[in-house]
Amino acid sequence: MYRQQQLDNLLANRRILIAGYGREGKSTHALLQQCVPDAHVTVAANDQEIYACLDEAKGRPYDLIVKSPGIPTMKLEGRCNLDTVTSQTDIFLQLFADQTLAVTGTKGKSTTTALIHHVLQTSFGNTRKVIMAGNMGIPLFDIIPQIDSTTIVVAEFSCHQLENIHRAPHIGIILNLYQEHLDHYHSYRDYQMAKMQMMLRQHPGDHCLYCTDSPDLRTLAEELEPQTCSALHPYSIGKAKQSPVAGMPSPLHGDHNLSNTYAAYLSTALLGITAEQFALALTTFHGLPHRLEQVGTYHGITFYNDSISTIPEATIAALNALEPVDTLILGGFDRGIDYTPLGTYLSKHSGIRNLVFVGKAGQRMKDEWQSLTPNPLSGRNTLSDNDYKQIVAWCYSHTHPGTICLLSPAAASYDSFTNFEHRGNTYKEYIIQQQ
Repeated sequence: MYRQQQLDNLLANRRILIAGYGREGKSTHALLQQCVPDAHVTVAANDQEIYACLDEAKGRPYDLIVKSPGIPTMKLEGRCNLDTVTSQTDIFLQLFADQTLAVTGTKGKSTTTALIHHVLQTSFGNTRKVIMAGNMGIPLFDIIPQIDSTTIVVAEFSCHQLENIHRAPHIGIILNLYQEHLDHYHSYRDYQMAKMQMMLRQHPGDHCLYCTDSPDLRTLAEELEPQTCSALHPYSIGKAKQSPVAGMPSPLHGDHNLSNTYAAYLSTALLGITAEQFALALTTFHGLPHRLEQVGTYHGITFYNDSISTIPEATIAALNALEPVDTLILGGFDRGIDYTPLGTYLSKHSGIRNLVFVGKAGQRMKDEWQSLTPNPLSGRNTLSDNDYKQIVAWCYSHTHPGTICLLSPAAASYDSFTNFEHRGNTYKEYIIQQQ
């Protein structure tokens, strides 16, 4: 296996605790069994098992704790030496950072990652292997046996994957920073700094692209720039609109997608992809499900599924991308995000006649917006309901033909659904059933 010796140097003969045994934890266990049989591995599947293992190991601590993304680091504080906490991402990048192009950000990661992978795969053809992995559901360790000296890895990284890395990818992209995952961090600053490891952990000769249209990202990048040693490439929607990308036919709608496409264009150019190659690949790219996904037009109403939008900024971007939206479905699991900006936006956009509020997040939006001036609810039809079958039926009866019904919740889905895909698929199923 390529770089087997380096893998042995990191893991062989170590006492290792695998903390969390979901998809990534099982992937870690499988690789260790296959490629590093000399490692001494203990598996702890959940919080209780993790705590028990750490308590038992106080006299002889583990050399490494390989933490799954779903386990918040703050749960390990005071129970172990945090310097021993690592992750699949951390280990992978210590081996293959020089061959990795990665994307992070609060929103837009998956589509941008998939687009970059498609452009590189289309452009290189059979001349170079391009593999996609990471936060979209493909564990990094699963692809290690496929990697050779010329492979390019295109990865999507979440904050949880980046927070304890020692080495960042050769090319990194930070799309934006907004409030998200606050239940996993002590503060918004801690969440931001997890993302910024993409920039801080790069080496000389590496490249980091970041979008200056995101105020928090721009401010933090400027603050941290003296601590960086890689080439920084700020970009903006203004630059995107003046670039060759602006004139390329694209299946992706809206300024936010144009900005992300521009980031893909800039990053692939660093790998030798020309504008002509990029434009050709873009014409054959298909957007991902649950991201401004057009479900279909029924009884004159065009339904869109944007279940991935779990923060207000993503919903605002969706509304700016689509025209005309008559019905908007909002809400879900409440994580304490500030919904004032979304309420203010809606108060200035009177074309949306119907608002549906779902879950505790939807109820809080509805309650808090009553005090805004002007009132975003004034003159609009509203429904508060948690049953998507009833919600879709209401949308059919209240949305004007020739307009759009949009699910873009600005909230997570975990109160009623397994994940945003489950929510989006449920919405789509009821649309088809009731049409």
